[in-house]
Amino acid sequence: MKQDFQQILRGLNLKSTPKRVVLLEVLDDESVYLSPEDIWNRMKKRFRRLGLPTVYRNLEELYAGGVISRVIHPNRQLYYYLCRNEEHHHHFICVSCRRVVDVSFCAEKELQDVVREGIQGKVLSHILQINGLCRHCLQKDGAVHAY
Repeated sequence: MKQDFQQILRGLNLKSTPKRVVLLEVLDDESVYLSPEDIWNRMKKRFRRLGLPTVYRNLEELYAGGVISRVIHPNRQLYYYLCRNEEHHHHFICVSCRRVVDVSFCAEKELQDVVREGIQGKVLSHILQINGLCRHCLQKDGAVHAY
């Protein structure tokens, strides 16, 4: 299902430029997370003049607006993924095949209790990302060594 990316961009008060729309289309075509360089290489096929800093800047704007998700890989590199689920959830990340799967479980209430009672603090936000190997990669030889 294709989304109306121009409307999404306008909703963020961002100009609906061809490059921003194509960036979202590149992410929309994938079920795996992509690096900024992966995105840049795919976009260069459509735009002769496209700098990698432009891709980085747009990714960060879209992430800040909540349109795309950021994946923090164990190698410390940032990757991006267009998540269509608008409900509160977290992600399971396969570090071998790059598949991203929604996880609806959240222990936010318990975390708030621990922080409030244990350190007398207050949770303002939280990020939970589960890194592992999906069932397909677990069945492959050598998948455990991919990360």
